[in-house]
Amino acid sequence: MRIVIVDDSGARASVLEEGLREAGYDDIHFVPPRGAFVARIERMAPDVVLMDLGSPSRDTLEEMLLVSRALAKPIAMFVDQSDDTMIGAAIDAGVSAYVVDGLRKDRVKPILELAVRRFTAFSRMQSELDEARTALANRKTIDKAKAILMAQRGLNEADAYALLRSTAMNQGRRLVDVAEALITASSLLGGGAA
Repeated sequence: MRIVIVDDSGARASVLEEGLREAGYDDIHFVPPRGAFVARIERMAPDVVLMDLGSPSRDTLEEMLLVSRALAKPIAMFVDQSDDTMIGAAIDAGVSAYVVDGLRKDRVKPILELAVRRFTAFSRMQSELDEARTALANRKTIDKAKAILMAQRGLNEADAYALLRSTAMNQGRRLVDVAEALITASSLLGGGAA
């Protein structure tokens, strides 16, 4: 597992590194939070990012949250002090574990594991949500195409669906692709989409 530690305090970063090495991790890289550090992190292709911010200013926190949004990887953020606004911003940005005043080497492994598990669970839920949205959009497209066939060809709903389905099978295309093509053609020909 490749782990990137974002930190500009050598002492604090060494605590994280020591905890990771004791837990059996050895592919560890350090990136100071300045310059084009987000691009450097992306090129490293980490599996997990640990951000050690100490007492971050609002600007520093916002930069770190940009990292979270850009990477789409499990991220654990360590801070010395926090408030509700900072916690909310971190959660909104997708930080998997937000640890206040908890930088001890014996806590690094469980926090890392928590960040990975939470990220995986969130990613799975996001994927399921995306699939549901796509299925709903596809269903609406197919229903619209059926309505066009029903209006223009005088078919009932079952026959309109059967025609769409058989056309898709005969052309080796997805049903939704045939439905989209029908909607586009109807619109271009002035048939008016239902």
